[in-house]
Amino acid sequence: MSSSSDENNVLDILEKVSKSVVNISTIKLVHHIFYQVVPVKGMGSGTIIDPKGYILTNNHVVGGAEKISVTLWNGEILKGKLVGSCTVHDIAVVKVDREGLPAAELGDSDKLRFGQKVYAIGNPFGLAGGPAITSGVISALNRTIESETEMLENLVQTDAAINPGNSGGPLVDLEGKVMAINTAIIPFAQGIGFAIPINSAKKCASEIITNGISARPWLGIIGLSLTEEIARYYNLPVDHGVLVTRIIDGSPADNAGIAAGDIILRIDGAKIYSIEDLVENLHRRKVGETIRIVAVSDGEEQLFEATLSKMP
Repeated sequence: MSSSSDENNVLDILEKVSKSVVNISTIKLVHHIFYQVVPVKGMGSGTIIDPKGYILTNNHVVGGAEKISVTLWNGEILKGKLVGSCTVHDIAVVKVDREGLPAAELGDSDKLRFGQKVYAIGNPFGLAGGPAITSGVISALNRTIESETEMLENLVQTDAAINPGNSGGPLVDLEGKVMAINTAIIPFAQGIGFAIPINSAKKCASEIITNGISARPWLGIIGLSLTEEIARYYNLPVDHGVLVTRIIDGSPADNAGIAAGDIILRIDGAKIYSIEDLVENLHRRKVGETIRIVAVSDGEEQLFEATLSKMP
């Protein structure tokens, strides 16, 4: 098969999946400096994940919106309603009153590889001609990034251009499968794009559609996965676990006495080797549940008890 026919196949696939990408326009009411409430317009993209009208987007695109408008690839405008959100992954689900929509095929983000070719699709303006596409490769996996308002974990990093208008659109592979949902919440990301793995987004969307707004348990730490190299460089007593780099004031971790510099080793007896282990463990918990955390603190293993609260 020639390279031109290969390219045409990819272009046909991208044309098909782009019909699942919508423009999302919002109006949010904010308090002016003189205590007046003024409407502020915003925009982003969304990905149709169900023919019944369910659309995946970023929480920061639609969070707090008084009005949501969804523009389809053909220019048709529909009224959108927020079903629920999952702030820990910057994911939200919007519903439109329409069936038979072209839904994107969702892939398996656990199969993503370094250097893999991907395309970021967005519909930032709802213009005639439909969505816009940028291309790039997967440059890193499992990134943990702290934005101005929250911390996003287990992100996919790509050099495909992701601007604010592309936020909420899909990052697709050569087969047109959605591997991640683009997010432009990171203010310093010049030439670096980040996206939420579709497996995390699927889990959030399923909970939102089934239960409404997703209430995640929250510990309130920011940390990094400990490796042998980091342990050796800082002369740490252990070579696995989560090194706590920051504690949020008033959080369950803060109330339990955990401090920056502590190394979390186990939660209720389960070994914690990485930040991913920690996040996965917490996601299996419920708000109000008390967990027993073993951590190295001041050079010794200590036991901490933390009662998980709702993600603020």
